[in-house]
Amino acid sequence: MNKFDFDNPFRPGAGHRPPHLAGRKPEMQEFQRLLTQETILENMILTGLRGVGKTVLLDALKPQAIKERWLWIGTDLSESSSVSEETMAIRLMTDLSVVTSSLVVERSEDLIGFTGGTRHEHTLNFNTLTTIFNATPGLIADKLKSVLEIVWHALDAHGARGLIFAYDEAQNLADQAQKEQYPLSMMLDVFQSLQRKDMRFMLVLTGLPTLFPKLVEARTYAERMFHVVFLDRLGGDACRDAILKPIEAADCPLKLKKKMVQTIIDLSGGYPYFIQFVCKEVYDSFIQQLDSGKEVFIPIDEIVHKLDNDFFAGRWNRATDRQRELLSLIARLPNCDTEFSVLEITGMSRESAKPFSPSQVSQMLASLGNSGLVYKNRHGRYSFAVPLLGQFIARQSEPLA
Repeated sequence: MNKFDFDNPFRPGAGHRPPHLAGRKPEMQEFQRLLTQETILENMILTGLRGVGKTVLLDALKPQAIKERWLWIGTDLSESSSVSEETMAIRLMTDLSVVTSSLVVERSEDLIGFTGGTRHEHTLNFNTLTTIFNATPGLIADKLKSVLEIVWHALDAHGARGLIFAYDEAQNLADQAQKEQYPLSMMLDVFQSLQRKDMRFMLVLTGLPTLFPKLVEARTYAERMFHVVFLDRLGGDACRDAILKPIEAADCPLKLKKKMVQTIIDLSGGYPYFIQFVCKEVYDSFIQQLDSGKEVFIPIDEIVHKLDNDFFAGRWNRATDRQRELLSLIARLPNCDTEFSVLEITGMSRESAKPFSPSQVSQMLASLGNSGLVYKNRHGRYSFAVPLLGQFIARQSEPLA
């Protein structure tokens, strides 16, 4: 083993916690403020493009909440969770039972659906929760409220400050109007109702930027119900911390020169996932270069090519030829990395051989939104839903060397 044998400290992956969580102190302080609420007036939404670290930050908030005597439940939300109001209720009770199964309610009259004048102990496991749910008359929302009210009194008696329902990929939630099922609206109604009764159940949702408009569309009061935290790319100092601190902590014998650090920042665009991806590739390359006795350098072209194949190509390949033409036009806009309008796209398309009409652009943007390539914000403008997508698209039209 030579002196440069070491483990690569970087770990790119979907939701994998990086060796050092950089640049998110303000968001964690904001969450700390929400934990002090006596009455839940604000729930939290963590939103942003893919690769900004929403899942990682959500995981980092959990120990912070537990330290303040909050219980924490949650999982990833799939489309199946919102097939119907009942499936949504079952999802919530399933997750709830993980933390309530150790709680005991002693009197039988405390539990709807349990009869008898003698005292019995009932643990609030999944079977008990569903028994209460099924025995409560009324709509699904009424049944779920009954379950949560009983749980709250048990939690309060056991000294818990509150309970956080933390759900990732919450943009998958949707009402099903064609089936007369409104699971998203039902969930919002239930939590708002209980919070008005001073029951400290807090929602912490993460998702793509389509999440908040979807919540407001389901229930207009959701605009006042949530505090939205938009996660953006990291600033220069946070980028340098994300790159250098893992190297220091792992005591890597091979250090990065200042110019190399800046190259990594430029390649990654400041997005946390891309920083991890590029840094891992850099150090994997360094190890191989050292083994062959070469002086180390960052193989920029090779890393960009691998990032294109691993991250962008799958999304790009799902687009039709005509959609790719539209995306290529958007990538030529000087503001493609921020937000753009139908008018700007149609103006650019006049220079092309097959221009797009405004109605065509609107329809195609809606389709691209469904495939996760763009999203429409609340001001009627659009943005790429994938970071650095414009640069990737521009590379597709570059002539081969």
